[in-house]
Amino acid sequence: MLTAHNIHKSYGSVNVLRGVNLSIQQGEIISIVGSSGAGKSTLLHIIGTLDRADQGRVTINDQEVDRLADKKLARFRNANIGFVFQFHHLLPEFTAEENVSIPAMISDATFRDVNKKAGRLLDLLGMSDRFDHKPAQLSGGEQQRVAVARALINDPGLILADEPSGNLDSETSEELHRLFFQLRDELDQTFVIVTHNRDLARMADRMLTMRDGEFVD
Repeated sequence: MLTAHNIHKSYGSVNVLRGVNLSIQQGEIISIVGSSGAGKSTLLHIIGTLDRADQGRVTINDQEVDRLADKKLARFRNANIGFVFQFHHLLPEFTAEENVSIPAMISDATFRDVNKKAGRLLDLLGMSDRFDHKPAQLSGGEQQRVAVARALINDPGLILADEPSGNLDSETSEELHRLFFQLRDELDQTFVIVTHNRDLARMADRMLTMRDGEFVD
């Protein structure tokens, strides 16, 4: 479902990615580990179309995303890719259900359909009694579950997670990790997870290590 070929990226004189190649099958869970500055998050941003490579090609579901103009790329991203970050980035004035609904409302879905789907996702993630709670009323783990539901609202084939449990305690992290595999099994989601958590990394179908902008194994 995704290939990244010969990806190079520099910032000024710093070469962050040096000819990275990656191929991912539908339904796989891939973990990427490595020290800070190895290029993990930069690669995630490029395959997630949040940034563009200086050189190379990214193809998602047979679409060469590098060739898309900015507006078309934004629509493609919203429909095909979900993001989960270390910090939840929930809007504090909105309820859990409203936060989950936002990406679907951007895509012009009807309010009634979006609300029903957001409710189903929150229920699936064990948040059925938190629909009307605002982020300040939720624990860190609950906020991250809302963020996961938001990532799923448009039925994207690909979920990209950057240190998703980095801000959680060990018990909540384990719950989140199990949740990813549950979603893969139930919804056939594909996950690419950048993490320093070796326990999570080893659970993946493949664990890839980056060093100095390249995969080393």
